[in-house]
Amino acid sequence: MCDLETYKCSDEGLLLPLVNEYTWDTGARAFVYLIGLFWSFMGVSIIADIFMQSIEMITSRTSVVIIADPDSSDGSKEVHVKTWNNTVANLTLMALGSSAPEILLSIIEIVGNSFEAGALGPGTIVGSAAFNLFVITGVCVMSIPTGEGRRIKAIKVFAITAFFCVFAYVWLVIILVAITPDFVDLWEAVVTLLFFPLLVILAYMADKEFCCKSAQVGDVGEEQAEFGLGDKGDVNMIEGMANKESVAGILKKMGNRPDLTEEDEARIATALIAKKTPHTRAWYRINAIRMLTSGHKLVPSVNEKQAAILESLEQGEDVGSTVSLGIVPGGGYKAVVEWAAGSTAVLESDGRAKLVLMRHGNTDVRVIVRVETVDGTAEADSDYKPIDETLVFTPGQTSKEIHIEIIDDNEYEPDEVFFVRVTMDPEEPATIGNKSICQVTIVNDDDPGVFEFSKPSFVFKESAGKALVEVKRLNGCSGKASVNWQTKDRDGKGAAVAGRDYVGGSGVLAFEHGELVKTIEIEIIDDQEYEKDEHFDVLLTGCSDGSKLGSLKRTVVTILNDDEFKGVVSRIVNLTNANLDQISVAHSTWSQQFTDAMNVNGGDIEGATKLDYLMHFLTFGWKVIFAIVPPAQIWGGWLAFFISLAMIGILTAIIGDLASIFGCLIGLKPTVTAITFVALGTSLPDLFASKTAAQQEEHADNSIGNVTGSNSVNVFLGLGLPWTIAAVYWTAKDTTFEVPAGNLSFGVIVYTVCAITTITLLLVRRGVPSLGKNELGGPKVPKIVCGVILMFLWFLYVILSSLQAYDILETQI
Repeated sequence: MCDLETYKCSDEGLLLPLVNEYTWDTGARAFVYLIGLFWSFMGVSIIADIFMQSIEMITSRTSVVIIADPDSSDGSKEVHVKTWNNTVANLTLMALGSSAPEILLSIIEIVGNSFEAGALGPGTIVGSAAFNLFVITGVCVMSIPTGEGRRIKAIKVFAITAFFCVFAYVWLVIILVAITPDFVDLWEAVVTLLFFPLLVILAYMADKEFCCKSAQVGDVGEEQAEFGLGDKGDVNMIEGMANKESVAGILKKMGNRPDLTEEDEARIATALIAKKTPHTRAWYRINAIRMLTSGHKLVPSVNEKQAAILESLEQGEDVGSTVSLGIVPGGGYKAVVEWAAGSTAVLESDGRAKLVLMRHGNTDVRVIVRVETVDGTAEADSDYKPIDETLVFTPGQTSKEIHIEIIDDNEYEPDEVFFVRVTMDPEEPATIGNKSICQVTIVNDDDPGVFEFSKPSFVFKESAGKALVEVKRLNGCSGKASVNWQTKDRDGKGAAVAGRDYVGGSGVLAFEHGELVKTIEIEIIDDQEYEKDEHFDVLLTGCSDGSKLGSLKRTVVTILNDDEFKGVVSRIVNLTNANLDQISVAHSTWSQQFTDAMNVNGGDIEGATKLDYLMHFLTFGWKVIFAIVPPAQIWGGWLAFFISLAMIGILTAIIGDLASIFGCLIGLKPTVTAITFVALGTSLPDLFASKTAAQQEEHADNSIGNVTGSNSVNVFLGLGLPWTIAAVYWTAKDTTFEVPAGNLSFGVIVYTVCAITTITLLLVRRGVPSLGKNELGGPKVPKIVCGVILMFLWFLYVILSSLQAYDILETQI
């Protein structure tokens, strides 16, 4: 005969255990259930990914609206507008998508427990809310780079959701302790559920500013307009597609880069458009899940060369040209310090080189920089006097001059170079621009010089009008000198013909004393006809007495036909759209879904790491199983919505059993199991999603602004719906639905006090200048202190709730 201890915890689950493992060692059973619980968390993350795909597809639908446009030929234009309001979408489908496991767990527990209240579902609801508000907010506060900030834009909507985030839990205490202690009447359950549509309506009214209207600030970002990406309501951005205007703007910024192929340019354009496109909360959650489970990423991979160019473009720079003003996400400008020119030349006889250090952007702060010389072919103390000094930009100061002494030795030497570098402490309220190093060329002026072309080839569009071919004077610039040049048609295909494609001829470039660069101007004939690229040569044929010709005496001029340029843009647009399609949220066919499911990183093997392979191995089974869900593009996403929701329900029931049995085996009360293991397992994807949104978005709405709304929805749907079902059942039996208030009410009270503290702290951060006047980020020390305080509140909630659950902390509730 077996005693009762042998059967310990075998009756805790609704569906489990499937086998009679009660004869096993208790420790081994606990380990198996713990592994099963973690593995099931991976599974629910993957099916939640598909669920969020369907929600993204549903909420991203657009409709065509005709508006007046004086600039168009017919006085109107078509504008694609989202069918779903963002606030309504976030509080309904988006919130349901992120909270579905917790909500379904509460419903399944009620129904599976003969309509009697359990501890796991409500505990998970409150525990998940605590983790979301305290830990996620704390991580988001600290994850912003020092000196930057993120501010909630829709502050009125946040005020509504923040109020309900606290009121929802106060309401639980009212009905469980004050009105009907330890019981929930039918009207109380129904009112709890009805608070959900009330929240949505009030938030929508705040979003539309039906009262207390304020001036609206345009939504078009400077960077988006700069690249021709349109505004945030542009259909191309909504659908994640590139157009010719956006790609042409990016190519213009990249300039003529012979080291880049069309594939390189398309990959850079894809990455830039993907980053500049505004994303929804669902997008960030899907990408976070795929990062955790080694799924098909929503951001394109780039190699080292592409990444370097992409970084410059993201900063608003012409590649190899000037730096942007350093726009700080959340508003304002960041101070940017750089050299006025990336290179300069000085005659050896001048005795002094003058360099100008510029400060752009925010000129209201004090900035300290360090300037030092670095040897090149020129050597310190032999060719120039080295410097290593600290400079201070006072408020309002935009430039400083640096003078470096040049040593004139009266001996002939080839031109020599050295470098002057500017650096600063990372804690300074500024950043170093693109031109952090200035190259100084010491020109020996004891010789007339050597003449040669600056490049072996030049490229000009046919519509440019003139080809400007640069000739340099090296190794001396003493006195007047001249160099002769002439054009020459090339042989074979693609040859430009003088008189038809360009105005050929010859001439003389005269250089004055000290002049280093001159330009040959050659007229280009635009015949407005489609032609292939055409080429001709320019030669240096002779020079004045005393001077010499260098090695680069011939250069090739390419006339790029504008029609061909349009063709290049079209090809890159097609490549870019193909790349964007590969990183789209949802697939259109089952075959694509199964292909992605069976390949690490969705097939992006080059970008896969060892961790990616490990996570793919652990989640492979779940990926293949859930690939049977219909693609989100079928029936507008609704078919995938309902099927994936059903699968989440089944998996949530299994998670509930695993958590209950595991907690029982190791002696954890259901309440403690809920607020720790289950709450963490269901909330980790939201943590990574919010952290990414905080770092990439200009505002804090998608990172912490939605946490308060989600917490309210957790109560109104996660408890209101199952309690209404149970209350109806017990009312039909002429009795009242019993909900013991003890552990739940105490946990709710602790959460409420900590929630009020959190929201107050965010409001203080928003209003105090020394904290950056932003909810997220700001100065290093204050943001770390605030983040630690917020995470401490979560530990405090868990500890106090656990002590009360074990009757160590006695309460009167």
